[in-house]
Amino acid sequence: MFDCHVHTEFSTDSSMKLEDAIKRAKDLGIGLIVTEHMDLKYPVEGNFQFDVKRYFKEYGNLRSDKVLLGIELGLRTDCIDENKSIALENPFDYVIGSIHVVNGIDIYQDYFYEEKDKDRAYEEYFKFMYECIKEFDFFDSLGHIDYISRYAPFEDTEIYYDIYSDYIDEVLKMLSQREKAIEINTRRIKNKKAAENILAILKRFNELGGKYVTIGSDAHDTSYIGSNFNIALDLVEKSNLSVVYFKERNMEYI
Repeated sequence: MFDCHVHTEFSTDSSMKLEDAIKRAKDLGIGLIVTEHMDLKYPVEGNFQFDVKRYFKEYGNLRSDKVLLGIELGLRTDCIDENKSIALENPFDYVIGSIHVVNGIDIYQDYFYEEKDKDRAYEEYFKFMYECIKEFDFFDSLGHIDYISRYAPFEDTEIYYDIYSDYIDEVLKMLSQREKAIEINTRRIKNKKAAENILAILKRFNELGGKYVTIGSDAHDTSYIGSNFNIALDLVEKSNLSVVYFKERNMEYI
């Protein structure tokens, strides 16, 4: 197994040392892929960006069959060429495409939700996601489709497929047509309701021709590495999808 979503001190929101992450993964008997944040044009200048050349210089000697070097690109429609250059002109093993900022606002921030009910906020999120993945054909897996559920201020933050199916289907169809993977982000799936809603999306992905999933903890410290992988594998079995990871941008089956 590989934990395909791990952040270390190159990411603005993590102070984890790669050596500590490697030790933890070894103790768990899994490999890991480092996926540092790169959100170009982030609202706070300099945050969630890193020096790619320094990244490979400092981490290159730790790279191995069980330690791979990737990136988590923040998808947005106003810097497509810049993101494409980063993804294609550097020797990453794996590229996650994620939505963190919608129409210029980080959806972690409360003010994204001002004067919006849940339906309006979530529809804006999925519409923006679709517009991004329609333009970005240079990532390998769509990261944490339920990201908004972490931070939305509503009493019930879950994504219900039946309610947002029109928007979710467009995203899943595009991923399927391009043979992209979708990530099972294990950060929330210990919650039974969250797991059930992710499973509904995964099953629909399969129905629409999707085949592949990556599994990632989104760990920012060692305690989260490999977390809830048993639940993720149960979701994979129930959705009839295949678990993969990426090495040198090539899909590898687990």
